Amino acid sequence: MKYTGIVLVMLAAMFWGISGGIADIWMEKDWDPLVISFYRGAVGFIFFFVWFIMHFKQNWITTPRFHLWSVLGGIGVAENFTFYFLAIQESSVAVAATLMYTAPIFVLLISFLFRIEQSTWFKWGCVVSVIIGIVLLTGAYDPESISTGIFGIAAGLAAGLSYALFIFGFKNASAIGSPQTVLTVAFFAFCLILVWIIDLGEALSVLTSPDVWWFLLLGAVGAGVSFIIYVIGVRRTAPTTASMVAMVEPVTASLFGVLLLGDQLAIIQILGMAIILVTITVLSVKQAG
Repeated sequence: MKYTGIVLVMLAAMFWGISGGIADIWMEKDWDPLVISFYRGAVGFIFFFVWFIMHFKQNWITTPRFHLWSVLGGIGVAENFTFYFLAIQESSVAVAATLMYTAPIFVLLISFLFRIEQSTWFKWGCVVSVIIGIVLLTGAYDPESISTGIFGIAAGLAAGLSYALFIFGFKNASAIGSPQTVLTVAFFAFCLILVWIIDLGEALSVLTSPDVWWFLLLGAVGAGVSFIIYVIGVRRTAPTTASMVAMVEPVTASLFGVLLLGDQLAIIQILGMAIILVTITVLSVKQAG
């Protein structure tokens, strides 16, 4: 089908947006964001490992460089999930999801720093535009009545920076090995990292809790199924189209928060969100072109 790739990318982005809302519900029930993040990644790892085993001979790679990039991607996704959920806890699903999508700006600034990419007025204009959007979205223009706490803003931006790290690692590793192998190694590293910092007692209590099925659903929707269909969809979609369609995630997260969780956004916050998403979309299209 002509639009199969677009539909798959859009579906994956919607799943990611919904996962933020699900996580917010469980944090309201006093589940630790780190534990929620761990289960999202651990359940995802099971999906990727099964996908890997199905084509074991073609997927087996021993190149150190491949594993280095994959582990780097795992570190990025571990930080991304964790900071994203912490940002949701400190602000709202809509604000956290939008701040996370500032990732391309971090990629751009890092590229400037290491002289990977040439600096232009257009690119710096995008950076300034996103900063303006962040100020409006978070209420930072009026420190006395700021709508999002400093920690919430920092966590949201850290989630974006971590997302950029994952993309960077995944891109380089995928140039060497298959996506399912990259995801398997990355999420195995993810599990090893988080298992050392989570509350193991609380994590084990999930298994005997009535909420265990919701944790499994979060992992399946927020990592397992979504990442697999995203990878398949990206292969069948132009980079510019995929970049634009992926913006469905913060929109879905915002709608979930407003319609189901009762989050409220002022007009100026909506304006800030629109500035960020439009700027990132334009930048992504320009970069891919």
